[in-house]
Amino acid sequence: MRAAIGIGATVALVAVAWALLGKGAYLWVKAAHVIALIAWMAGMLYLPRLFVYHCEVPLGSAQSETFKVMERRLLRAIINPAMVLTWALGLWLAWQGDLFTVGWFQAKLALVVALSGVHGVFAAGVRKFAADANTTSQRAWRIWNEVPTLLMAAIVILVVVKPF
Repeated sequence: MRAAIGIGATVALVAVAWALLGKGAYLWVKAAHVIALIAWMAGMLYLPRLFVYHCEVPLGSAQSETFKVMERRLLRAIINPAMVLTWALGLWLAWQGDLFTVGWFQAKLALVVALSGVHGVFAAGVRKFAADANTTSQRAWRIWNEVPTLLMAAIVILVVVKPF
């Protein structure tokens, strides 16, 4: 439901910006896309670190319950809405820029799909920790913590350098 509201609000804002600014809306939407991406990445870099620390505390402890609240709120209030906005705004930008047939953009899109898959892994982690059913080791979460960084670096290189 929150994602639908976020998408609806994004569509409305883009429509208003387009109506008021015409072609000048593109840069404003691009700025909003970058801001949403930064928020998404901040959450994607922090959540697996919370998982690492959560692995260290006993099940049912006060600390464990605090981590559950922190993880849930981070996912629902920041990461999910930021991902939805990043996708919605990014797809609009790609449509406006006629980028769907450009090689570097296709590669970037594949990496963003992969990043969204990592997002899904982290969302599943939140659910498992909430149910006291996590089976992923602290070491594995440390490795997962690096995946968004690697994907982000590759995405930024593709967008800035446009190698093909």
